Amino acid sequence: MKRWQLVLYASGSLATALSYQAFSTYIQFLYIDTLGLRAAWVGNVWSLYGLWNAVNDPLAGYWSDKTHTRWGRRIPWIAGAFIPLAITFYLLWVPPAGLRDAPLLVYFLVFVLAFDFLWTIVVMNWTALFPEMVPDERQRASVSAWRQLFSLVGLLVGVALPPILAGEDWSGRGGMALLFAVVTAVFFGLSLLGSRERPEFRHDEALPLRAALRTTFANRDFLFFLGMNLMVQFVFLALTATVPFYAKYVLRIQSETAVPALGLTLDVGLQNSLLLAVPFLVALPAMFLWTALAHRFGAWQTMRLACLTAAASLLLLFWPDSFWTGLLATTIFGLPLAGLLMLTDLLIAAVIDADELATGARREGLYFGMNGLAIRFAFTMQGMMTGNILALTGYVAPTPAVLYPAQPAAVLAGMRWMVAGIPALAMLLALALLQGYRLHGKRLVAMQQEVAALHAQKHQALVGDSRPVLD
Repeated sequence: MKRWQLVLYASGSLATALSYQAFSTYIQFLYIDTLGLRAAWVGNVWSLYGLWNAVNDPLAGYWSDKTHTRWGRRIPWIAGAFIPLAITFYLLWVPPAGLRDAPLLVYFLVFVLAFDFLWTIVVMNWTALFPEMVPDERQRASVSAWRQLFSLVGLLVGVALPPILAGEDWSGRGGMALLFAVVTAVFFGLSLLGSRERPEFRHDEALPLRAALRTTFANRDFLFFLGMNLMVQFVFLALTATVPFYAKYVLRIQSETAVPALGLTLDVGLQNSLLLAVPFLVALPAMFLWTALAHRFGAWQTMRLACLTAAASLLLLFWPDSFWTGLLATTIFGLPLAGLLMLTDLLIAAVIDADELATGARREGLYFGMNGLAIRFAFTMQGMMTGNILALTGYVAPTPAVLYPAQPAAVLAGMRWMVAGIPALAMLLALALLQGYRLHGKRLVAMQQEVAALHAQKHQALVGDSRPVLD
């Protein structure tokens, strides 16, 4: 494929990251700290959300694998769902005025599930195109870097702009949500212009659902990958969802901060935005470093280094007690963040290639569906962690009269564990799980050679042998 097509395809990462990051970073904070929904209730919604995804993600992937149309298996799903996805994203941020308690809880639950269902359909199918469109590992590393560059822009916008656009009291969240919904729709539309499906895979017969699930769960490398990626995604979500609480109460960002050397004054919203944005700014140039390391040492070995350095940098978040020390700690985390973002795509792509050798069919849909399920369980884990720790430690919710209530020492300690200790332990567990993943080194090279031969056979079967027959 041409470079411009791959770049257009990769631009879908901006829409993916923007929509999901804004959602995962601020939606709990909005409903708990601004709209007054009980933290324990939000934790319960996240539990139901996890159960929903236990069915939603694998089924969406299986349906995609079984789809056969003249336009392909994945592209029709993306084209049909990305506009409804943008609309649902907007509605999630603007519940009707006057909703409180149980009615607000029901609204929150319905739109969380609707948003997730549509997001799963679009993103799972878009992601499933990656291994099919880019079969070579070195080219995969390059395209993955493009994807993650767009993703970092989306992550940066998703975490930095909401407090600025919505305002300190979140009264402007409707305009913010509308802008993000439009950008999400535009970039998913652009990605469709660069998306292509290889015709030789359109006729692969998907396994029956029960056999497909049994074969997938028997894939040892995939199970270790899932465990590792669950930990990585949990860390992303734990950090982004906790930082608003951590900044407000642990770092005590409750007023403007002057920067005399630059002649600037940073308001509360901008300080919060910088804490979340700077790691992604650091990750942008660091992406080229991790790409070079992946080319030199392979994705598996490089991912081990990323997990180890991420665990060490996360521990630094235990000690900050001001905006500037907190900013320094989150900046350092930006270096391993780039590696964690780009390398998971390479590891799961190798798993899918190996599965094709075992089953004879490309089953990206089910594999990315199961991977999406793991990511949503990370969402559930993070939501339960936040809701339960805040509830058990005695978190004091703000009121219109007291926007910055004093929090008990136990709450502040719990927030430090939420942002530093528990994520660091998760990174060490991810490192341990990587030991069970075998698709690296000589084994990976041999497998890729077999896959290339299989693809040549499928292509020949599709077009027929055009060589002249000699008597």
